[in-house]
Amino acid sequence: MTTFVDRVELHVAAGSGGHGCASVHREKFKPLGGPDGGNGGRGGDVILTVDQSVTTLLDYHHSPHRKATAGKPGEGGNRSGKDGQDLVLPVPDGTVVLDRAGNVLADLVGHGTSYVAAQGGRGGLGNAALASARRKAPGFALLGVPGDVQDIVLELKTVADVALVGYPSAGKSSLISVLSAAKPKIADYPFTTLVPNLGVVTAGSTVYTIADVPGLIPGASQGKGLGLEFLRHVERCSVLVHVLDTATLESERDPISDLDIIEEELRQYGGLDNRPRMVVLNKIDVPDGKDLAEMVRPDLEERGYRVFEVSAVAHTGLRALSFALAEVVAAARAAKPKEEATRIVIRPKAVDDAGFTVTREEADGEPVFRVRGEKPERWVRQTDFNNDEAVGYLADRLNRLGVETELMKAGARSGDGVAIGPEDNAVVFDWEPTVTAGAEMLGRRGEDHRFEAPRPAAQRRRDRDAERDEAQQEFDGFEPF
Repeated sequence: MTTFVDRVELHVAAGSGGHGCASVHREKFKPLGGPDGGNGGRGGDVILTVDQSVTTLLDYHHSPHRKATAGKPGEGGNRSGKDGQDLVLPVPDGTVVLDRAGNVLADLVGHGTSYVAAQGGRGGLGNAALASARRKAPGFALLGVPGDVQDIVLELKTVADVALVGYPSAGKSSLISVLSAAKPKIADYPFTTLVPNLGVVTAGSTVYTIADVPGLIPGASQGKGLGLEFLRHVERCSVLVHVLDTATLESERDPISDLDIIEEELRQYGGLDNRPRMVVLNKIDVPDGKDLAEMVRPDLEERGYRVFEVSAVAHTGLRALSFALAEVVAAARAAKPKEEATRIVIRPKAVDDAGFTVTREEADGEPVFRVRGEKPERWVRQTDFNNDEAVGYLADRLNRLGVETELMKAGARSGDGVAIGPEDNAVVFDWEPTVTAGAEMLGRRGEDHRFEAPRPAAQRRRDRDAERDEAQQEFDGFEPF
């Protein structure tokens, strides 16, 4: 069973934010010391990071569900909850991240390159953070926001400078074993190579990587044989090398027809027309192989190919091939544009961007006004709908954002349905327009006279004397039966 996996579907879930705490400080002789509920911790992210020591996606094939830890809830005494721990997933160099529709989200090339696949949720604010001059004693806290949940696809495209392509048993694995220190499995039957092998070659001052791609056959670009599974591994190479077998035992095959068939498969796969090609006529240590190589070489050179006659077994012609490959790789590297320094791109919000949208929909013949936007949807997720004060606070926030004004402009009337969020996970309620959202229903939320500043001593004496005089007057006017 092969231990190489180059495509997996991964289900990642970031940690949810911890809930805020609603608490009032209490101590001896000071039973109502003010709100002291702490904030909830942030949920952990799921991060994909390139690690040079990882060469396969096998771990994610066996364990496709990965989840980061959630943030801890806040506590009394102004103690904030602990942040969730980020989950860092190591991936091989050359991993492409796609969504389920096939859209590329990230192309991870280079050690340490990372991508946040799922963002952790925000922690909810405790009532201490919600307190203000007007709201001195909030009796509620905000809930933590759930973390992102994503289904992504990871595809590995080998990062190599040179790709060896050709029929099964053409000698690609043997060639990479003598050009580099790689030790692939080698045998004389088709499809010995079930995984791409990667080796490092040093030729003079140039160091480059070389990969042999599992054997291609006619129809590989349409999914026949193993070719379609591994054709993606030639996409990043700087040069393609056709390894042609000059000592094949199959009478219907010859080096020219082999080359034409492989070229047709590469053409149908697409995206490789601009890569330089070389041709290696392998197995010239066999007498018939040497004769066939000398026969087809003029035709190949006439087509514009640089041709090398080699023997992986006898180590013939390898030095010239190695330095020729180094020359092409060096030229390709020099032609690549230099990477620019990282730039920070600032995209200011448009002056007329309200941060949300209001659209009119129909449901069972009745109008429903749907509100979409990052802030309104997050605020809804943070609201404890079992707490009237929290619901009123949400109403005030939406009103300040301008949601009520936009609903009026869209034609909403008292009693119409309003949905905040996507269709499959929305909060729906009947709209009642107000001057200050929720204020008439809940009064001055969060205010408590017990937390007001104490009256001066002189004022307290005057109030006490007034209460005594009022009581005395009531007593003096009392007539016994």
